[in-house]
Amino acid sequence: MLQSAHVEVMRLALDGLFSTRALNVMIEANVRVDAPWNQLGRHELHFDDNAFEKAYAYLADQRSQIQPALAAEQPEVAWQAFGRLTHTAQDFYSHSNYIDLWVARYPEGMVPPAAQIDPLDDRLVSSPALRSGKPYLPLGFLSFIPVLGPLVDRLMPLDSHAQMHLDSTARGPMFEYAFQAAVKRTRAEYELLVRTLPALLLGRFRDLPS
Repeated sequence: MLQSAHVEVMRLALDGLFSTRALNVMIEANVRVDAPWNQLGRHELHFDDNAFEKAYAYLADQRSQIQPALAAEQPEVAWQAFGRLTHTAQDFYSHSNYIDLWVARYPEGMVPPAAQIDPLDDRLVSSPALRSGKPYLPLGFLSFIPVLGPLVDRLMPLDSHAQMHLDSTARGPMFEYAFQAAVKRTRAEYELLVRTLPALLLGRFRDLPS
């Protein structure tokens, strides 16, 4: 997703659950995952190039950093880890064909609205048909250049990131499904921590007045 979409997802999913300070640190860490040095060869950070297992391992690694950081009274480290993991989790829906697989389960004209999407359908997450876009570098870089990008996209293979991604509203109505799935997944990641963190550490994580 574009950085502006990641920011909106974070605010919709998490506003009111954290202090302004905590949420801002999370958002900064989230969007930093799209820094240039995190693009080349770091497919697991964005669920690109079918790097599903590596991406799941990355998510688990970021989750594992949260409780020790809070126990060590380093909440900013925990907030940054949560920001990074939410970015990657959000990209799953905009960089894979999960949305297409979910929509394809319904007859034409009977697809539920985007707000009803299930972001964690086990049958789809484990489906052999699940795949994500390949970067096809260096040509794939040209997709990110304004004006030139849409022209390049038409020349890219159907399994390329350029053809598959749902990063913005310019990609059509399926973007809203990816967006809503990302909001729900972000909230689910928070709810997982609510269930697993001791009350003291959860309070430290949320950083709200007592």
